[in-house]
Amino acid sequence: MLITACSSPEAVLQQASSAAVAQSAAFAPSDTPLDTASDPQSDRPSDKPRETPSATPGSGSVPESASAALPDPRVPDPQDFTIAFAGDVHFAERTADRLAADPATAFGVAAPGLAAADLTVVNLETAITTRGEPEPKSYTFRAPPTAFDALRDAGVDVASMANNHGADYGAVGIQDSLGAIAASGFPVIGFGADAAAAYAPLHRTIRGVDVAIFAASQVRDHTLDTWSATATSPGIANAFDPTLIDNVKAAVAAGSTVVVFLHWGTEYESCPNTDQQQLADQLAAAGVTAVIGTHAHVLQGAGWRPDGVYVAYGLSNYLWWRSFGNEQDDNGVLTLTFKGTDVVGTHFAPAHLDDTGVPVPATGAEADRINAQWEQVRRCADLAAAPPG
Repeated sequence: MLITACSSPEAVLQQASSAAVAQSAAFAPSDTPLDTASDPQSDRPSDKPRETPSATPGSGSVPESASAALPDPRVPDPQDFTIAFAGDVHFAERTADRLAADPATAFGVAAPGLAAADLTVVNLETAITTRGEPEPKSYTFRAPPTAFDALRDAGVDVASMANNHGADYGAVGIQDSLGAIAASGFPVIGFGADAAAAYAPLHRTIRGVDVAIFAASQVRDHTLDTWSATATSPGIANAFDPTLIDNVKAAVAAGSTVVVFLHWGTEYESCPNTDQQQLADQLAAAGVTAVIGTHAHVLQGAGWRPDGVYVAYGLSNYLWWRSFGNEQDDNGVLTLTFKGTDVVGTHFAPAHLDDTGVPVPATGAEADRINAQWEQVRRCADLAAAPPG
């Protein structure tokens, strides 16, 4: 019997509270008028190491036997660039222990695989607060603001909070999360003080290319019903709201390479559901270059559509509170190579959760098994292993 991969209220961290302050402008593109301080990095190339995967701000180094599993950010064309994606991250039970011990080492040996690309994106599946009351749902997550230190130290550049746990501690938790985001300066997408912030992309210039990254949730649950951002209230970006498609079209028309990071799918199902497929069609028609997903707690299919849009439906759990002894423990880092507005190459570095919640790069027979699973789940997603043409 599968255990629901969510945390209970008793498993949350209880540490010092964070102040509720103004919304971070990490949500807003550089050309959008702001009523808060702007993100100083929004129109500058990332300063992450580019040439070797050994530049590791996190804990220690990956064992030599695991080095072959790490993505190689070196690309043959100097105009090409890489973006890496990983799945669901939170800090509860064993991963809360890692965060409390030292945020700089919370991701352990997973950090080099995250730091290697030009830009790295994960799903942060938690409220950032130590206050508030849990929402009326079966499982809730929260973590202290040091979660952003852990992400930064591991080489993560952007986190989505557009998911079914970003508002788990209600209005107080949302205000604390907004305050922690502003105080840390860490870029968060899909979550904001109002709809304008939540649905705004994060812009980054990478090797001269403007990249716009959106995030939204398509998980039909209490969070989406209660805490979808509006013109006057905070919350998450709702993928069913036409604002997402409208903003994507505007970014494409402005010349950006557009990536959409989604929380979607049916838990424990490796094949995409109808909602996922329909939204992928809409986003492709709107002009996106890539669509990346999380939430199902298992790997889902990834590859190219016939129209050239790259879709990865689900990247499974990543830094996770429990192991389950099945496919929920398998995950990895997906690195896409972009040439302008096209995805021209991919690298999937398989990993497997250890007993402390760290996704350890897989090697040998374990890597072969996870890679075979990665290939198999592509079949029901109707995607190709190579770009068209």
